[in-house]
Amino acid sequence: MVTVTSTTRPAVPGGKPERMEGVFLPGDSTAVLRGFPVPEPGHGQVLIEVGASGICGSDIGYIYREYKGYRGVDGPAYRGVIAGHEPSGRIVAAGPGVRRFGVGDRVIVYHIVGCGLCDNCRRGHYISCNSGRESYGWQRDGGHAPFLLAEERTCVPLPDELSYVDGALIACGFGTAYEGLRRAGVSGDTDLLVVGLGPVGLAAGMIGRGMGARKVIGVEPSGARREWAGTLGVFDATLPAGDGAAEAVADLTGRGGAGVTIDCSGTRPGRSLALEAAAEWGHVSLVGEGGDLRTEVSDTLLHKQLTIHASWVTSLPAMSELARNLVDWGLRPEKAVSDVFPLSRADEAYALAAGTSKGKVVLVPDAAQ
Repeated sequence: MVTVTSTTRPAVPGGKPERMEGVFLPGDSTAVLRGFPVPEPGHGQVLIEVGASGICGSDIGYIYREYKGYRGVDGPAYRGVIAGHEPSGRIVAAGPGVRRFGVGDRVIVYHIVGCGLCDNCRRGHYISCNSGRESYGWQRDGGHAPFLLAEERTCVPLPDELSYVDGALIACGFGTAYEGLRRAGVSGDTDLLVVGLGPVGLAAGMIGRGMGARKVIGVEPSGARREWAGTLGVFDATLPAGDGAAEAVADLTGRGGAGVTIDCSGTRPGRSLALEAAAEWGHVSLVGEGGDLRTEVSDTLLHKQLTIHASWVTSLPAMSELARNLVDWGLRPEKAVSDVFPLSRADEAYALAAGTSKGKVVLVPDAAQ
């Protein structure tokens, strides 16, 4: 238990500034800086000095290029707030009623604030809150700024062995991959196929290795991304997508396919491959957003006795568990980062993340560059 503190004065050199610049997404494939007041924490809230904040593919697809509805919401879900739902950093002020965390604590921010009372919230799945859920970077100010006002109940401890960049990746992409693999039961008795080697796919490969998968195989259409994935030291093979990929997976495993497959591409061809390349009695995990799924049922699903899992991010307890496990496994999520930009170059960072980035793109404070 961390020592309780109720101070609202941050432990930062020179005190807390009154104004800061944060990233705003106009929805026209640009990212601009705007001035915002530095907030004061209220009851149950903490002020976090952001150490790193990742750029997520959902931000690109649903906000950056153009505003779109999300999960059945009519109209744009983005409310013109400071962007960025993958932050980690250090608490520099705590409001009254804060009990677990205090000034100086390093934390990851679970990016959804739920009501805290519905069954999903009480299980730690704020992402599936049935009443009044809000996301940092979508409906309330996010992490693309020097400071972030967060609810204490959305904070997860960041182990000392991990960096702020590590924490930013755990906040969304690594948490998403971990949940998908936990449900599918990856172990030393299973081979793992990862379809789509974007940031979440890279996370799945690293976590699968940590969970003890016998072989970890990746499939990705982009040659640059396959090459980047190959530098991480976690994939036994990285294969091009297209005809012959399922047969290649079967040959590599020697078991007719992979015991666990996970689609991180969010595409129809990617999901089809995850099903086709799964071994008999295999488990297929779907975590990629968007698109649809079409499949032949009898031979592909029924006759192979497949189990399909679908998951959306992870829970608060599982995110905390993942952070501890990564330390035990000796894995650093920041290995999946190909590009780091200061906040002042957010427009360049978003353009790269939306285009030709090989791995994860992360924003950090200007002073850290």
